[in-house]
Amino acid sequence: MKYYLVALFDKQSYSYIEEMQKSICKKYKIYKNMPVLHITLEVIGDPDIEKLNKIVSDILKPYKKFKVEINGAMCFDPPYKSVNLKIENKGYIIRLARHINDILKLHGFNVRDNIDNWDLHVSLANTNYAIREWSSKEYVAACDTAKKENIHKMAKIDRIELWKPINNKKEMIIKSFPLRDF
Repeated sequence: MKYYLVALFDKQSYSYIEEMQKSICKKYKIYKNMPVLHITLEVIGDPDIEKLNKIVSDILKPYKKFKVEINGAMCFDPPYKSVNLKIENKGYIIRLARHINDILKLHGFNVRDNIDNWDLHVSLANTNYAIREWSSKEYVAACDTAKKENIHKMAKIDRIELWKPINNKKEMIIKSFPLRDF
């Protein structure tokens, strides 16, 4: 099974992004339960969870809460039909993602080969866990709407979590790693 190491927003940043997510999901009736907004830092195949928790805990010890730059929307075409907010691949977040990828590779974990081919993003709506498949026309309209918003904002990350790939908020969290205050 694949597990996901994700960056999560503080309450204020989350509520801002959630408004956009709710707007899209309500208009197109995509989800019954909306997925948690997050930025995927790493995908890990069949890890030893205890070993992974220890290593990630050690990696994150020196890290403080930090800001990321949201810079517009980006969409992933079919089969994903995913409408996302683009996170700039710079600063603290990309250094953290690279560091996690490098250290986990050194410890023999099954992670992505080339992190530089990865676009950091926040998925607002896609086909995962959707109650219905949205049509191509709906997807294109939602994508265009998100792009027209021309969002440019800073958002704060306050914790990293290890998730199982299920859409059940209580059962998906394996471990939460709160980041230090400034």
